[in-house]
Amino acid sequence: MNRRDFAKFGTLATSAALVPNINFGKTTIPRKPIIGHGDFQYKVHKDWGTQDPGKIPVKDCHEMVQDKAGRLILLTNETKNNLLFYDRSGKIIKSWGHEFPGAHGLTLHEEGGDEFLYITDHDRHQVFKTTLDGKILMTLDWPKETGVYEKPEQYKPTETAIGPNGDIYVADGYGKSFVIQYSSKGEYIRHFGGQGKEEAQLQQAHGVCLDTRKVGSPELLVTSRSAQEFKRFSLDGKHLETIATPGCWICRPVIKGKNLYFPVIGTKSWWAYDGLVIVLDENNKIVSAPGGSAPKYQDGQLQEIVYDEVTFMNPHDVCIDQDENIYVPQWFSGKTYPIKLERV
Repeated sequence: MNRRDFAKFGTLATSAALVPNINFGKTTIPRKPIIGHGDFQYKVHKDWGTQDPGKIPVKDCHEMVQDKAGRLILLTNETKNNLLFYDRSGKIIKSWGHEFPGAHGLTLHEEGGDEFLYITDHDRHQVFKTTLDGKILMTLDWPKETGVYEKPEQYKPTETAIGPNGDIYVADGYGKSFVIQYSSKGEYIRHFGGQGKEEAQLQQAHGVCLDTRKVGSPELLVTSRSAQEFKRFSLDGKHLETIATPGCWICRPVIKGKNLYFPVIGTKSWWAYDGLVIVLDENNKIVSAPGGSAPKYQDGQLQEIVYDEVTFMNPHDVCIDQDENIYVPQWFSGKTYPIKLERV
């Protein structure tokens, strides 16, 4: 199922009262005070990011990053304010952006002491590098240089990652599932992956990140969401390993310290609100599943994690601050604002 089909069905489901009542981030479902497992447990603050929708509206809250100043930057596809800057208390500091109707992926990268944003827009079939104040510095158009795209509409980028030398990796998650590698100046280098079930191919390359946990050996982690797995690649696109996450439609991988975090947009059903967060250790083994049942392995294989039916409504990203609290933007969730998970 593609995103538009899901969105269309979701509209019908909402009108048919198949989902909980929503009031901009506040639900009628009872709240669980503490979620998660082992050393990774959290207190849920569902109203942390809630704003007046008449003044600061959102549609889908896609992704969030934190800059050096401690500001939490949210990307939404609401063109009245595509970028919202929160302080850690949940107050809006500033906003900008009116030109990104398909805003989806948000990556923060530091260059020479300055910070820049990379925004993917799958409706415009482009990737934009901007300053933190919204000035567009570079635009990457659809990658006709690859020879695998005949028109812009086939290219629907969802995420970027920046390599240690500044190379830009773009995941075409809603298009042909290739990862396209560019130089820091936007020059095409190569592409790899692509839609398919082979070892080095991907099924909905929704997210990508630079994995720096192995000293001196950075790698790429790429989500193969429809296959409920993610894959390790070398920086030149060679497949290294596939890690299964059965029952979990995972979005973007996020590294914090030695741990890897994923938002899980759904587990059992695309027809109602669902989802959780998973935390993996340095060996890519799940150690906590906030919003779901405790992770269990049998004969080395992860058993399916069950959604708690309370905490989340389609988590789309995670942002981890310096205190290891987690901020969770949610997609197609009745225009709800990000949730905060306070680590306990």
